[in-house]
Amino acid sequence: MSYRVVISSVLLLLSFAAVAQGPAISAGISYSRDIQPIFTEKCVACHACNDAPCQLNLGSAEGAARGATKVPVYDGERSKAVAPSRLFYDAFGERAWQHKGFYSVLDAQGSQAALMARMLELGHTNPLQPNARLPEDIVLGLNRDNMCALPGEFDGYASAHPREGMPLAVTGLTDQQYQTLQRWLASGAPIDEQALVPSAKEALQVVQWENLLNAPGSRESLVGRWLFEHWFLAHIYFKDGEPGHFFQWVRSRTPTGQPIDLINTRRPNDDPGTQVYYRLRPVQGVIVHKTHITYPLSAAKLARVNSLFYSGNWQVNALPGYGPERRANPFSTFEAIPAQARYQFMLDNAEYFVRTFIRGPVCRGQIATDVIRDNFWALFQAPEHDLYITDPNYRGQATPLLAMPGQNDDVGSVLSLWRDYREKRNEYEALRRDSYADMPPPSWSSLWAGNDNALLTIFRHFDSAAVIKGLIGEVPQTMWLFDFPLLERTYYQLAVNFDVFGNVSHQAQTRLYFDLIRNGAEQNFLRLMPADSRDGFLDDWYQNSGKLKMWLDYESIDDNTPTALKLDEQDPKRDFAMQLLARYGELDANPDPINRCDGAYCSRPNIDPLLQAAEQALSRLASRPAAGLKVIDQLPEATLLRVETASGRRGVYSLLRNRAHSNVAFLIGESLRYQPGLDTLTIFPGVLSSYPNFMFNIPAEQVPDFVGSMENAKDPASFEKIVERWGIRRSHPQFWQYFHDLSRYIHETEPVEEGVLDMNRYENL
Repeated sequence: MSYRVVISSVLLLLSFAAVAQGPAISAGISYSRDIQPIFTEKCVACHACNDAPCQLNLGSAEGAARGATKVPVYDGERSKAVAPSRLFYDAFGERAWQHKGFYSVLDAQGSQAALMARMLELGHTNPLQPNARLPEDIVLGLNRDNMCALPGEFDGYASAHPREGMPLAVTGLTDQQYQTLQRWLASGAPIDEQALVPSAKEALQVVQWENLLNAPGSRESLVGRWLFEHWFLAHIYFKDGEPGHFFQWVRSRTPTGQPIDLINTRRPNDDPGTQVYYRLRPVQGVIVHKTHITYPLSAAKLARVNSLFYSGNWQVNALPGYGPERRANPFSTFEAIPAQARYQFMLDNAEYFVRTFIRGPVCRGQIATDVIRDNFWALFQAPEHDLYITDPNYRGQATPLLAMPGQNDDVGSVLSLWRDYREKRNEYEALRRDSYADMPPPSWSSLWAGNDNALLTIFRHFDSAAVIKGLIGEVPQTMWLFDFPLLERTYYQLAVNFDVFGNVSHQAQTRLYFDLIRNGAEQNFLRLMPADSRDGFLDDWYQNSGKLKMWLDYESIDDNTPTALKLDEQDPKRDFAMQLLARYGELDANPDPINRCDGAYCSRPNIDPLLQAAEQALSRLASRPAAGLKVIDQLPEATLLRVETASGRRGVYSLLRNRAHSNVAFLIGESLRYQPGLDTLTIFPGVLSSYPNFMFNIPAEQVPDFVGSMENAKDPASFEKIVERWGIRRSHPQFWQYFHDLSRYIHETEPVEEGVLDMNRYENL
């Protein structure tokens, strides 16, 4: 494409964006100027993503106009999949959404005010007692049975729930905000569209990347499809782009330079039914942290992609089609692309890929998270030591065994499908075990150490999870080692192929197979341990009922082949961790002196001395079992501490409860496998969860008192005194100031990652 054509394409992109802005802002109340900021401050923390109550998403004009529905996205018991209702994807405009079963919350109903106006009035006339615990009859959390009252049902709702107006169970709107919203609603809730517009520099890069993915030729088409399937969840940003501008890859019927004609299939690898063009479109609406999985594009990345995928002489004899078989096994679908290129591409940004399936954008992830432990470290096998990369014969034997379930959602076939895929997976594990036993024993060179994505920490918070670069916290009970077959399968099973709108069969198959993936990651790691220690580790990870699961579903491990690592026989896992930190310390993006304090100083260097002293005190709470720190029993999964100095500086710390389990190998009965006496706390600077469960605001000089009170809190009554003194309850007069300060802290420390946090899980302590 010539430079002149590129420029005209860019101008066309910008002209379409300008048209999308719609009419100029009027002198009266403007949605974009006056209303959306109120929604962003007081509503988006609950009303965003798939688990927004009643699917009412107030992060954009499109979401507000779409309205609400009684149909929940999350339903673990439905026998039939439901139609997807993805904002900016499955329909556009109020009328189109009403055809899909949504109803307006903005329109007046005859003589009755709009539903939103009445909900806001109910909340405004029944304010909460400042910083008091909420009445027990107000049900909160993800198990709340949302009424999703239709306009004609509001009177009954208000009569039955007089203290459950909006915003629900939290410090409400200011008088000025309330009056502004009511005036806007009374005037018909006019909306002026303000679409995000790429800058001229961004538009040039959009064209450049679209040209890469849409280049003619069989090789180019196959690589473009593979790249799209690995980028479709990403919030793309350009290294020199505008702050706050993000883009998403979509499939379109129209090429670069024309308006996008969206192909909105359920999955990104469903049959598009037409010629496909991969397009980048701006992400619209308020950025919320839980769906904000970022990925950088740059000139260096473009060169890297070209080097990885087009430097060799590989060929494509025939392009693969679409359908269940192709979805089930991406290893055969994309087998023409060199495996080394595919794996290295994923390793370059390994944190992004692990985030897609561990943190995920689905907003409620228990379908996956109840199969993982509350904290563990993840490592990656070096490509040159991965048999799938280096040995074509092994790759040929392994590929047919790597197919994944979930493509057939027939409820009656769940068990038979599960058994078939379990047997394939175990046949693969046996092949891997026996083939690697004939290889030189693993050494330190077996671990990939290419950049700071090489060492990752995962924290689970019941039905959500977070991924952070670096090795954070005390040495965990388990570690995972990904090779290419494991990393790619996990990504496809939990990200590409997972349908949040699917039925119970699809969700069960996904969950059951992820159990096998976890077991495979653990087995990979065990090869690094001394052979005679491996059975002992398995016994620890699969206690009680877990031993039955090992016998029923898992392939036996290699407990004979030695490791080349020289490790302390008394505690080889801890010795491995310490050597790992010593060898690859320069790749550890987040050194952790608070939880792994090995000397007199348990704080970060080169920070405010008052915050250093606070960290020193907080370290007394870290990595201690609940049997000796009773307050852990009172804490939720993710608590945020805001430590403020007299000069106005502040630090933000995540206090994470790591729940212990005898095993995590079963679909149900998780509470029966809790080992609460073994729970621990991890304390680390930053916001390590999209879903704060509670906040404490502590003057820096009072942190030692806070720590002492936590150490001495033996029962709920003593913990309540801590909450009374330092806690920020939902009813706190400055709740929103403190809550959004967490996002401001992210902006100051990792600006690309900033987004509005979610308070659906904020507890009533």
